[in-house]
Amino acid sequence: MKVCFPVAQNHGLESRVFNHFGSAPMFLIVETDSRTVAEVVNRDLHHPHGACRPLTALGGHAVDAIAVGGIGAGALAGLMQAGLKVYQAKTGTVAANLEGFARQELPELTLQQVCGGHGHGHGHGHGCPH
Repeated sequence: MKVCFPVAQNHGLESRVFNHFGSAPMFLIVETDSRTVAEVVNRDLHHPHGACRPLTALGGHAVDAIAVGGIGAGALAGLMQAGLKVYQAKTGTVAANLEGFARQELPELTLQQVCGGHGHGHGHGHGCPH
């Protein structure tokens, strides 16, 4: 299975999960069985606020699931329409989140748990813990 993680820098499995899908400079796609890592530059990094195109961001790379620190409603809806499951990553490394994913400890996000506008408060356990 291929799981995608937004990151700021590629340090392999020790990369820290970025706090927001759409503004992550890159993504790491990890094959869960072999734990191999592929880097993908965010091809939609400079989109207007609220207009993230997540499939464009991934540049056509196929993934089975995405684990994010936070994500907007439009991006989440686009990923869900493409048949992808999006999970709430925990603060920390890709490796730690892979372990949580394997133990089914990362909750699947719904449209009720996404990031709102710039003034939205964070830190209360939903899909945008900045």
